[in-house]
Amino acid sequence: MSNKDTLTLNDIADQTEVLMENTAIDTVRNEKLKLILNAIAIKLKSTAFAGIGIALFIGFWSLLSVYTKDALPGPLATFTVLKEMLSDPFYDYGPNDKGIGLQLFNSIKTVLLGFLLGSLVAIPIGILMGASTICKQIMYPIVQLLKPVSPLAWFPIGLVVFKDTGMATIFIVFITSLWSTLINTSFGIASIPQDHKNVAKAFGFSKMRYLTKILIPFSLPHIITGLRLSISVAWLVIVAGEMLSGGAGIGFFVWDSWNALSLEKVISAIIIIGIVGLIFDKFFTFIENKVSYKA
Repeated sequence: MSNKDTLTLNDIADQTEVLMENTAIDTVRNEKLKLILNAIAIKLKSTAFAGIGIALFIGFWSLLSVYTKDALPGPLATFTVLKEMLSDPFYDYGPNDKGIGLQLFNSIKTVLLGFLLGSLVAIPIGILMGASTICKQIMYPIVQLLKPVSPLAWFPIGLVVFKDTGMATIFIVFITSLWSTLINTSFGIASIPQDHKNVAKAFGFSKMRYLTKILIPFSLPHIITGLRLSISVAWLVIVAGEMLSGGAGIGFFVWDSWNALSLEKVISAIIIIGIVGLIFDKFFTFIENKVSYKA
């Protein structure tokens, strides 16, 4: 075989290799493009269904407004008032005349403080209940006894103990946001497989190493789920608590607007409460998805 033929065969082999590489790159690009398009299609489909749901809700709301002969404000009147409220949300003309932004900030601050205190108590107790049968037998009846109690029933107890309506509101957020985190933490700890525990024993893990390498990583998804449920309860409770305590907060704003016979402001506040609650839920759902194990 001549040198010319050898060079020709080498050239053909190189060209074939290049073509195969280009084909592989094109295949990868096409797969990525398909995945992106599928993700966009799923997102658009979800958005479309959400839009249909919102449209149905607004339609039902409009029918109710017509049925009550505008005693219940319709969507247009409510959104007009909501726009006015959001145009200057941080004004402060005195104790009983503050913008919706200041009221909302006060409520979020109270909720986060009560929720944080509740989490600091619930997670350690949940770990003890999940890790120790004796602790569970001692604590579980107390949990089941206090968990169903209405948050409003705790308000007088908070007033007696703290002698302050603001602290009483924080107390009812604290006491009602305990249970979901505590129960989910306990369940997560108790669900650790025996194989994990055997491996820790075989490698001679210290208590701290077992805590950081096995116990917390395995139970963390359950803990986050409990926190997500607890923040929803805390945000639900704050409205009722502030209606009782008065002074400031989104709950007080709702009650004050009702006393002023401004149903547009009441419904606007309900919409804002729902949006903030949704943001809280989405935040903890995002964290929950990040720490969950993927099969």
